[in-house]
Amino acid sequence: MRCVFVQFRCHPGKTYEVAEAVYDREIVSELFSTSGDYDLIAKVYIPDGEDVGHYLSGRLFDIPGISRTLTTITFKAF
Repeated sequence: MRCVFVQFRCHPGKTYEVAEAVYDREIVSELFSTSGDYDLIAKVYIPDGEDVGHYLSGRLFDIPGISRTLTTITFKAF
């Protein structure tokens, strides 16, 4: 499995709704609210053989209230 971090920028007043919808999809390992440019960050494990973009687009990025995302792909744990 490949670990990626996905940050979500939400429309004003929609962060809690987005967080609940993300959590309800049951594909994130961890979900946190954050300060800064993005409102939420999720840790997601992508199954081997799955395309990261297609996997996330089909399971997370259609949630209403998301205005932008940033995905960070990890390579090695130390």
